[in-house]
Amino acid sequence: MMATKEMVARTGNEAMAEAMRQINPDVVAAYPITPATEIVQLFANFVADGVVDTEFVTVESEHSAMSACIGASVAGARVMTGTSSQGLILMAEMLYIAAGMRAPIVLADVNRALSAPINIHCDHSDTMAVRDAGWVQIFSENAQEAYDNMFQAVRIAEHPNVLLPTMVTTDGFIISHGMEGIEELPDDNIKAFIGRYRPEHPLLDVDHPITAGGLDFTDFYFEHRRQLAEAMENSRKVIAWVGQEFGEKFGRKYSFIEGYKLEDAELVIVALGSTAGTARAAVDLMRAKSVKAGLLKIRVFRPFPAEQIIQALGKVKAVAVMDRSDGLAGMGGPVFGEIRSALYDTKNAPPIINYIYGLGGRDINVEDLLGVYTNLEKIAAGEPAKQLVAYLGVRE
Repeated sequence: MMATKEMVARTGNEAMAEAMRQINPDVVAAYPITPATEIVQLFANFVADGVVDTEFVTVESEHSAMSACIGASVAGARVMTGTSSQGLILMAEMLYIAAGMRAPIVLADVNRALSAPINIHCDHSDTMAVRDAGWVQIFSENAQEAYDNMFQAVRIAEHPNVLLPTMVTTDGFIISHGMEGIEELPDDNIKAFIGRYRPEHPLLDVDHPITAGGLDFTDFYFEHRRQLAEAMENSRKVIAWVGQEFGEKFGRKYSFIEGYKLEDAELVIVALGSTAGTARAAVDLMRAKSVKAGLLKIRVFRPFPAEQIIQALGKVKAVAVMDRSDGLAGMGGPVFGEIRSALYDTKNAPPIINYIYGLGGRDINVEDLLGVYTNLEKIAAGEPAKQLVAYLGVRE
């Protein structure tokens, strides 16, 4: 039975803060950074007003914030935090430790460019820089998805077959500060959906002592890292199951990927985050010209949904992967490298090109994406791509 929902106007930051209020975590440790400051600022107001039972820990840096989160999580608490850009990178050392210690922390990350030069606007460089830290990574197209993804992240992270930290991302300013209508769910429904967190081996269970953060040399380190990889594999079933259950309860189903007019598409753009919304408009305009254009949106980037992507792109004629971060000395952007590798051994793999775009918040508009589809038309017709990796919208 679908729950009663309320339509309200929220920015992405407000939506994530409201989700945190409804989750009511035991501990939040955070340090402010633009454009994510507002998430924990709003949540701190909930703490000050006694709306939640959370212990809010103010610290001197993002490194300390994640350190405190790890300690609280290992002790047995349900823990959340938020950050962005340089803050996420300052946390990087501790992100690996959080995953290695199987601490199911949920982090709201607002995607922002990395310095230098200093920039406070959106790209995906921060999230992509820590893509292999052992965290589940979920991208949000809009504020509604950001809100919904936070609840699912708790269920995924805390599942006994997973126990991995999970980050939910939004695009800085585009989503974080953009106002839009979202459907909020009743507190009781959210409480029932996420349930109580019952850690199996809390550090503060003095009757059953455990070792946390032990030293591994050549004897056990490899095995523990292999267990971490196994947990990431286990998360695939849990992510799919939680997304299905969320849809059954609340009417909005989620999976690893989402297609738009993909069933008969011949020319496909692959995108993450808010750009997917812009791409839908471009698809509609191309369809109006009788061009079979489509969109493949990646929602979950870690674990990487290779099988779903292969199935979705198996019969198309040309693919353009949009990367909002640059691999610099690599073979294109990080999303491009993953998808090209996934398609490498498939029969009749389509030609695939890469566009680096939107760095530092540079706008991406419908006309830009129409140009991408026009280029894909030429490639599908047999014309060789002028560039395997191109920079879209940059001044020469």
